Amino acid sequence: MVQIGRRRWIAVVATGVTLTMGVASCSSTDATDVAFDTSELDSAISPCDNLYGFVNGTWLAETTIPDDESSYGVFNQLRDKSLDTQRGIAENAVGDLGSEDENSDRSKIGALYESAMDEKSIDDAGFTPLAPELARVDAIASSADVAKFLTEDAADGGSIMFSLTAGADFQDATKQIGFVTPTGISLPSKDYYLDPQYAPILDAYRNYLSKSLELIGADDAQAAEAVELEKALAEASLSPEDARDPATQYNLVSVDEANATTPAFDWRPFFAAQGVTADQGFSLADTPYFTRVNELLGRAPVDQWKSYLRTQVVSRSAERLSKPFRDNQFEFEKQISGSTAQKPRWKTAVADVNSAMGDAMGELYVGEAFDPAAKEHAQQLVHQVLDALKVRIENVDWMSPETKQKALDKWSELVPKIGYPDTWRDWSGLQIARDDYFGNLAAADKFNHAYDLAKIGKPSDRTEWAMTPQTVNAYYNPSDNTINFPAAILQAPFFDPNADDALNLGGIGSVIGHEATHGFDDQGSQFDGKGNNVNWWTPTDREQFASRTQKLVDQFDAYTPIPGRPDIHVNGNLTLGENIADLGGVNASYDALQAALDSDPGAAEEKIDGYTPSQRFFLNYARIWREKTRDEAMITQLDSDPHAPSDLRVNGVVPNVPGFGQSFGCPPGSPLVIW
Repeated sequence: MVQIGRRRWIAVVATGVTLTMGVASCSSTDATDVAFDTSELDSAISPCDNLYGFVNGTWLAETTIPDDESSYGVFNQLRDKSLDTQRGIAENAVGDLGSEDENSDRSKIGALYESAMDEKSIDDAGFTPLAPELARVDAIASSADVAKFLTEDAADGGSIMFSLTAGADFQDATKQIGFVTPTGISLPSKDYYLDPQYAPILDAYRNYLSKSLELIGADDAQAAEAVELEKALAEASLSPEDARDPATQYNLVSVDEANATTPAFDWRPFFAAQGVTADQGFSLADTPYFTRVNELLGRAPVDQWKSYLRTQVVSRSAERLSKPFRDNQFEFEKQISGSTAQKPRWKTAVADVNSAMGDAMGELYVGEAFDPAAKEHAQQLVHQVLDALKVRIENVDWMSPETKQKALDKWSELVPKIGYPDTWRDWSGLQIARDDYFGNLAAADKFNHAYDLAKIGKPSDRTEWAMTPQTVNAYYNPSDNTINFPAAILQAPFFDPNADDALNLGGIGSVIGHEATHGFDDQGSQFDGKGNNVNWWTPTDREQFASRTQKLVDQFDAYTPIPGRPDIHVNGNLTLGENIADLGGVNASYDALQAALDSDPGAAEEKIDGYTPSQRFFLNYARIWREKTRDEAMITQLDSDPHAPSDLRVNGVVPNVPGFGQSFGCPPGSPLVIW
């Protein structure tokens, strides 16, 4: 995910301490700065007309998306920097193999990376590593055998059809329960199976599966049967927009109640095979999907199920198999991504290390690449922005005192986490061999799955991270009301310890505000300060909230970001949470800057390279969203991603921020001024 988001959501009680940082002062009224190169600005564009273009137009004109990327921008640049560091760590670990404890995390990373780089052995193996799984599919003779296969596959860490994970109970966030969620369709959303505009992609997917079957010596005609079964699952699946509703993600049931929903699939052996007790119940949400699974177990021919399972077994492992499988997968995926070349092998190897031992790599990454002083500085920025957010909540004029107090209570329990975990995972139970690439990843899949499921039935751990430190991203977790900023995002242009506060608040400050605002967006506002899914709003206030956010929905619905394709729009409902967070993040961080400027008389007018602090705030905000995207990837994003296109995360946000037009002296009627 190379966009600010929140897939999972963590927390200690906020201290409420106010730490005001002084704005960098200058010896003259117009100093020169190296943290922001104003020569990159496109003087042919007015910031009042197009802030994104003013800041990024020159870069966009001069930049070519790398062949192996679907998009390229600031996030990619910082990700590549992180990957280079990780590559060095892994290669050094390989060089030291045999000279240090083979059971150390570093040795395991070295052995895993070495096995991932051994393309000759991987290619020589062909699809032999899949032989046991394919044999199990071949042995299926009944729908009961299908259910048994799904159960056994889950015990190995697989997730064909559905997955079991641990998570905080929506009604009691202090405890962990099991969540069973749908995983049966492979394309980005149900639309790709059902909407005629995606027919070429569906045809390409069918051809991909045909080739996959051909590569294992199976009848390629089975691909059509497999796709038809997926299509039936897609018909009963939620759209990405509907999946944003917390009510669709939680449905606490007993095993008996779950079995009543799926008489053809017994959940008791499913949980037993994974070493989990479901005595306290588990969440089986998206019931129409599971009802459809039950129907298909009853009516779909066993041979069709076997075709589907074969394609799933091969497809999920394609990147781990020989070159023909990798090439086949790439030929299909480029229809969605638009990229024209596969990633170099070392990037795949680093990705494998991250998927298998991400936290272990993170510990080494932090030791090599993260300055402890950055953590302290970032914590100060966090408190500045959170204090400004509190003031904004206090000053909301349409919210009743009752709801406002609940919002402030939630704010007081919001907890920031910076950089990396306080404690690191124990990897002593994971066995890694230097010469068994496929086996290593299979062992890691099972090990990590067991690690996750071991949380079920235990208290929730608010200190746990859902992202590794080397990830360039950030997130909010509504289930424990925490905001989380991995080490890798705490670098320029987001955060520069040598830059003025205007740049840092426009960069990482807006990200901090973004994540904190998620606690009060259309999803996060359905959870309280402890992470429970409860309604803390009065009916009138909730109606006011819905009415006001509908204006943001309407605004983004009107955008058509692909030139020449006026039929393709942003989905304002799908992107609402992120758009609220972007707007709230900019507002809170901009307020924090103004508070700091107010404490230093004259600072507001001191210029650097001709720009005031308020202007520099918006310049850097526009810079962090610098990105160039292929049309294929943009179409995929608009259908399935809750984030709006990068240019609209600038030009769609600042018109709603009065301080923007004021900062640049924009005349009334300017395209980006609606106040």
